[in-house]
Amino acid sequence: MLPSLICPPHGERRTSPHNHGRRRPAIGYAVARLVGLMTIMLALFGAGTASAAGPTAHAVLFFSPTCPHCHTVMAQVLPPLQARYGDQLQILTIDVTQPDGQALYQTAITTFAITEDRLGVPTLVIGKDVMVGSEEIPARFPALIVATLSAGGNDWPAIPGLDARVGPDTTQAELVSPAAPELSPFQRDPLANGVALVLLLLMVGSVLLIAVTARPPFTLPRPPWQEWAIPALSVAGMAVALYLAFVEMSGSQAVCGPVGDCNTVQQSDYARLFGVLPIGVLGVVGYVAILAAWALRRTDGSTADLAAKAIPAMAFLGTLFSIYLTYLEPFVIGATCMWCLTSAALMLALLWITAPKHMPEVQRGKGRRAGAH
Repeated sequence: MLPSLICPPHGERRTSPHNHGRRRPAIGYAVARLVGLMTIMLALFGAGTASAAGPTAHAVLFFSPTCPHCHTVMAQVLPPLQARYGDQLQILTIDVTQPDGQALYQTAITTFAITEDRLGVPTLVIGKDVMVGSEEIPARFPALIVATLSAGGNDWPAIPGLDARVGPDTTQAELVSPAAPELSPFQRDPLANGVALVLLLLMVGSVLLIAVTARPPFTLPRPPWQEWAIPALSVAGMAVALYLAFVEMSGSQAVCGPVGDCNTVQQSDYARLFGVLPIGVLGVVGYVAILAAWALRRTDGSTADLAAKAIPAMAFLGTLFSIYLTYLEPFVIGATCMWCLTSAALMLALLWITAPKHMPEVQRGKGRRAGAH
């Protein structure tokens, strides 16, 4: 339409003394039409600009580069929301491992009276609402964005010192949450994965050592404490495996301690053997089998001998399988389940107690001479 606005009016080139008197009304009509069209264009442009600006939701995310839950929120939760709302969603990310970021986080704790049981990252603040963790943030944040935009938007959270991080010169690119840093599975939780690595090395070393030193016969009597340690360890392992089986089959949240992330492990593809059998159920079967073999060993006959041979064999196979599972946690899944490590440690203890040890040969000649004296 812009070229038509600058074209001369129709009939202007055919001006003559006979029609000179009609020229002014035509020019006036064209000018009026031009002014009207420009007015409409300006109105439409203004409306479009207002619509594009619209309300804006402002939020602040406190994170740590080595936090696996922060990685989940920044890589999986925020990008779809940012793509949906565009410039209407502005998220300022603050690294709490930096001195200024830690100072702002401590100020936010005081400002919003965040209780001790909710301390940690990721922490997301929008308005007066505080969300903590990779479960609460995706559960609440989308609805809070909708409510904030419906109310006409909001300002940045009232955190003293935040104004120094966001000013009129801050660009949208600086406000959009950046992609989560690419971390190796082990780096996502170095502390818990380090514990898993230590146990993994112990199991591998034990299996190699016992494979070299163990010798038949498999029916040698054990000290009383070792004999009764077998059922005690089996019952403890069965209790742990039962709990894991319940979590895996019911889909409920596991009770995790301060170290590790049990739920990430239990919700991974490796929580079921061949995608069908829950690992916890397999653990229950293994511990029950060892307990049953221990009971049969205390009977008489060939069954007792067979059971005595089966106990160390099952403990050996159970430790090998625990090595495989423990390797997956720090190096594939990127999270460690302390329940799983407990089961692996119990199976390793059973291996050491039940594995036949290499007995030194008795030097008969010396023994007879010693007896003669």
